[in-house]
Amino acid sequence: MADINLKEVTLIVGVVTACYWNSLFCGFVFDDVSAILDNKDLHPSTPLKTLFQNDFWGTPMSEVTGVVGRAELLSSIFFLAAFLSYTKSKGPDNSIVWTPIALTVFLVAVATLCKEQGVTVVGICCVYEVFIAQGYTLPLLCTAAGQFLRGKGSIPFSMLQTLIKLIVLMFSTLLLVVVRVQIIQSQLPVFTRFDNPAAVSPTPTRQLTFNYLLPVNAWLLLNPSELCCDWTMGTIPLIESLLDIRNLATFTFFCFLGALGVFSLRYPGDSSKTVLMALCLMALPFIPASNLFFPVGFVVAERVLYVPSMGFCILVAHGWQKISNRSVLKKLSWVCLSMVILTHALKTLHRNWDWESEYTLFMSALKVNKNNAKLWNNVGHALENEKNFEKALKYFLQATHVQPDDIGAHMNVGRTYKNLNRTKEAEESYMMAKSLMPQIIPGKKYAARIAPNHLNVYINLANLIRANESRLEEADQLYRQAISMRPDFKQAYISRGELLLKMNKPLKAKEAYLKALELDRNNADLWYNLAIVHIELKEPNEALKNFNHALELNPKHKLALFNSAILMQESGEVKLRPEARKRLLSYVNEEPQDANGYFNLGMLAMDDKKDTEAEIWMKKAIKLQADFRSALFNLALLYSQTAKELKALPILEELLRYYPDHIKGLILKGDILMNQKKDILGAKKCFEKILELDPSNVQGKHNLCVVYFEEKDLLKAERCLVETLALAPHEEYIHRHLGIVRDKISLSSFAEQSIFPAGKVSGVGEAEKIPTESVKEIVSESRPTQITKTSDNKSQSKSNKQLGKNTDKETPHKTTKDIKEIEKKRLAALKRLEEIERILNGE
Repeated sequence: MADINLKEVTLIVGVVTACYWNSLFCGFVFDDVSAILDNKDLHPSTPLKTLFQNDFWGTPMSEVTGVVGRAELLSSIFFLAAFLSYTKSKGPDNSIVWTPIALTVFLVAVATLCKEQGVTVVGICCVYEVFIAQGYTLPLLCTAAGQFLRGKGSIPFSMLQTLIKLIVLMFSTLLLVVVRVQIIQSQLPVFTRFDNPAAVSPTPTRQLTFNYLLPVNAWLLLNPSELCCDWTMGTIPLIESLLDIRNLATFTFFCFLGALGVFSLRYPGDSSKTVLMALCLMALPFIPASNLFFPVGFVVAERVLYVPSMGFCILVAHGWQKISNRSVLKKLSWVCLSMVILTHALKTLHRNWDWESEYTLFMSALKVNKNNAKLWNNVGHALENEKNFEKALKYFLQATHVQPDDIGAHMNVGRTYKNLNRTKEAEESYMMAKSLMPQIIPGKKYAARIAPNHLNVYINLANLIRANESRLEEADQLYRQAISMRPDFKQAYISRGELLLKMNKPLKAKEAYLKALELDRNNADLWYNLAIVHIELKEPNEALKNFNHALELNPKHKLALFNSAILMQESGEVKLRPEARKRLLSYVNEEPQDANGYFNLGMLAMDDKKDTEAEIWMKKAIKLQADFRSALFNLALLYSQTAKELKALPILEELLRYYPDHIKGLILKGDILMNQKKDILGAKKCFEKILELDPSNVQGKHNLCVVYFEEKDLLKAERCLVETLALAPHEEYIHRHLGIVRDKISLSSFAEQSIFPAGKVSGVGEAEKIPTESVKEIVSESRPTQITKTSDNKSQSKSNKQLGKNTDKETPHKTTKDIKEIEKKRLAALKRLEEIERILNGE
């Protein structure tokens, strides 16, 4: 091994840094999104063992595994390390040094874990051992083998040593292959004709096309001028005839490769050895991606040329050295080398900017190849992510024109029409995609013949038509059809569960979610959805258990944090309040701009009689959402309960500005105006407004009767109380008040004597609260309960709905504490009525 020259290393590092510095300003694009940003294996909570069970994308290797499973660059590093380690396995007198061999086996395993092609370094080591370390040539090996077979000689000791080393290497390789096959459950990857058209083409088209791809890759190494991030689908037209002119390129390539192979294997010398190692580095790592032994999920992929490019560079360097050694061509060779480095460096700098964003990347690819529908689709996706749906639609439509049978393109068109609220066109596009799906063949596994994401057409179509209440059964049929085609289609169970809840079939929804959990028990969203089902089934304890399970898997699951806290709060159990508060605090830490979190913290503080803290939380909620109905009312109520009625008035004014028909707000305002401001006329307007909105409102009607009495209009007060009694004939205090007014009318001698305590009205004051009403208005501003979707495709969107009550509803039920409080107030009201009667009777 040559000595390392510091100047050379510095020069190489400097050139590489200059070429790639601008790539630091680019974002995550293309496969980076799936492999890094959306990869659950990179989450801190993911067990380490799953890294060995899942592929590069975080998907179980027993399900969608392709040959491009790991990072090529990382694999290349361990590939070279394994080879360099092996070169030190030859000791003095051709003895075996086992430590480098053991290290080589370990590094081969690591390289293979990074990318499956890493195992091919074993072949490089074998070639190195036989032809470089031992110095054999092909003729010499053939001669030795012939003599041994004819019994005219024995195997030399050095050759036995070589065989032992090779057997150890081959056995370790075989073990790696067996483990790999076990992991994928002896199944080859499933690809469609869209990924690799030649793979499903008949003979001789398949063979001619695959062989033509070899000179195409060689040309990319020789002249990397037109680079493309995706070479699938129609990028390279199929070669369907022997008369295709492109077959000449294939023939020329094999002739040149054969000449180099004969030269390297037949003749001794350093030059032939260099060429041999260069050819091995080019050919052996490329074999798994060559389509020659098994199909892969692409036509051409520049990334699989990283290791082969090392061999190509060795070949170029060796050729340049041969030329530069000639004095006549020395200066010219240096000029040519400088031009090559400069032009390739400039090309690299320019190419880096293509990777700045997904839009720039795929637009650069379209300049190279306009026959790849996938590229048109990806530009559309980039525009779609920017909410530019109109422009995205043009690219998706162009994809359908380039590849009319591309199911994914029609699905993209349908989804974009849906985003543009053009539901009719969206349904037509989904129906077109559905019509292109392969028909079920009895006895043949459906999933093996189609890309799993194409089955999402059933999900997307069902999600579209279920917006129409009359087509829910039709949508359910589509979900069931998708499940019948692929029983392990998790998203179909999830979407069907949501639909079944909408159809008021919670038990069947529960079955759907349980089935989905069988497929993925580590999905926090599924446990959350199951909790929502239990809420629908009136099983709050089970719901809380499932919320807790979701939080075990994902402690920052925002919806589970919020809704479990609300469930604890509504349970009325004092011991659960600290945990509810803790979860709400975690929620507002994750969602600092959501006013609902602060509001519910305020409600908890009110329950705990922490008035100052409650005021702070309510104000924060109102600051984030100025028209927060429940926060405004409850803050005003808090002020009225803590002898700060005058501070409540501006809050009520703000509430009634946004919600003029807020009856409880009008009652509270009227109460404050009568008791604190002595503004009978203002109070009267509040109660009259209530009756305009709800003529049968007992509180408003009764309080208006009090106003009439305060105005000394006893006859009008009597008529008013008679009407109120008709609305609530069983309310005893109305009977008593009516009797008192009638006594007052009949006893003119008591005309100036007050019947009611001045200004006291029923509903929100101390004495006359209507016993059927609750004091607080509970979480009325939260969003309605809805399931969290867990889709992995672009056609679905996560729903961030929360558990709560509709804004037009009051408290739907009362806790035990509320009921006790109401009864206490009822007794207080009756006691006060008795005092009023004693006053009237002159006692």
